Amino acid sequence: MAEPSPPSTRTEAFGLAQAAGLVAAGNVASRVLGLFREQMIAFLFGASGLVSAYGIAAKVPKMIYELLIGGMLSAALVPVFSQVQEQEGKSALWAVFSRVVSLAAVLLALLVVGLEILAAPLARLLGGGFEPELQAALARMIRLIAPAVLLLGLSGVVTGLLYALKRFTYPAFGAAVFNLGILIAAPLLAGRFDAFSLAIGVLVGSLFQLLLQTPDLRDVRFSFRLDLTHPALRRILVLYLPIAAGLVISNIQVAIDQRLASSTGESSIAWMDRATTLVQLPHGLVAVAISLAVLPTLSRLSAVGDREGFRQMLGLGLRLVWVLIVPATLALLVLAEPTVALLFQHGRFTANDTFWTAWALRLYLVGLVFAAIDWPLNYAFYARQNTLTPALVGVLSVGVYLAVALALLRPWGMLGLVLADSAKHCSHALTMLALSQRQSRVLDRRLGVTAVKATLAAGVMAGVMAGALALCRSWLGSSGLGERLIQVAAPGGLGLLAYLGLAVLLRVDEIELLGALLRRRPPSPSRESTR
Repeated sequence: MAEPSPPSTRTEAFGLAQAAGLVAAGNVASRVLGLFREQMIAFLFGASGLVSAYGIAAKVPKMIYELLIGGMLSAALVPVFSQVQEQEGKSALWAVFSRVVSLAAVLLALLVVGLEILAAPLARLLGGGFEPELQAALARMIRLIAPAVLLLGLSGVVTGLLYALKRFTYPAFGAAVFNLGILIAAPLLAGRFDAFSLAIGVLVGSLFQLLLQTPDLRDVRFSFRLDLTHPALRRILVLYLPIAAGLVISNIQVAIDQRLASSTGESSIAWMDRATTLVQLPHGLVAVAISLAVLPTLSRLSAVGDREGFRQMLGLGLRLVWVLIVPATLALLVLAEPTVALLFQHGRFTANDTFWTAWALRLYLVGLVFAAIDWPLNYAFYARQNTLTPALVGVLSVGVYLAVALALLRPWGMLGLVLADSAKHCSHALTMLALSQRQSRVLDRRLGVTAVKATLAAGVMAGVMAGALALCRSWLGSSGLGERLIQVAAPGGLGLLAYLGLAVLLRVDEIELLGALLRRRPPSPSRESTR
């Protein structure tokens, strides 16, 4: 017999879905603008060596951000900020925030100076496979982009505070305005600065991202304080140190990846970046949105010792991720080549570029489902203020990456590196799942039933899409923009209808929850399944 969940459980589930929906809306805007950005880059610059150099340069502030702020945000800032607010009130929260943002500003400013000085040797390290002229261009791009480290870092600290306060709106759209800055600056300056205009766009976008969040700081009391003795600051540091160690290893892996990719051809990084953009679309809309939405609630449940509530909330997050990421992955797999052609094969981006980008996309998709379920599992450990375990698992997964990459680089070239990345995600997710099962019993009957139903519906959907794509190709060909659009839209629309229809027929409860979110009212308790 199915037993209805308590009203509080249904309300929290709906609240999670609302928060995830808001973050997802921001991700939709970000990913759409990100696609426009990548289309603009492909149209204006193709897959040239300068575009590959920009791809490396743009990763420098991202790597530093993830090392110093991004990893701290979910692993330490949100849990500690949430705990301080819950136990000590907002005045104490403002005091902790002031100390964190002051320290971050000083450290990040020093890093900017260091990047300006060390740009040339850094370019040789990351782009050692490039010709000397391209290495020099890479160094100039790093110098242009360096100040973005400070702007992105401050924006990340502000985001951590706003998430702890459950103010999701402005942070959710931060990445969107970042992409908007590049979309505005690059076309205006491309004629004068060529691909260097993209580096200027990163600076503009990072400034936009910081400024966007300031309205939500209206009631925050800030004062510049370089005080390292506050106990909450020490808690953040203790939680962050394992993550920092893991991120150092991860960033070394990224640097090795870029160095190896630069040796497989000057267009390889450009192809990999275009494919990564497409993979990040469903990952950001599903895994990131749901994980960020669930983290404050998990942190609160952990703080009050509600283990059963914690397990239920984590299980709900995993189920929501599964019912969305599996069909998205199979849809992209079926439509890989027509999607790449539709979005990027314009201007200087050729059919050969489409071919290799589509293959990179297919191999990245091997790891997408694993990467998606990995996010809420990691965040569950962060919510318990256990950052050591995910960090150690991260080191293990980097070892898997290096083993696969070095084994496949010679016979497979760029595609070997892509497969190695997927292997890294697979190993990390499976290890985290095993550890989570020991701690929280996340693999229960309800998750299993949902996974089977959703996977069955997604498999039928993929078959429908493959058949529709074959018919479109036989009837229309694929030479023009209109034909490419139909090849993506017609199979995609039929596949969506097939998946939703089967999911409703199979009584996948999470689909009803998402439908209730669209209707803006909580779902009926009559359709809740037994836990």
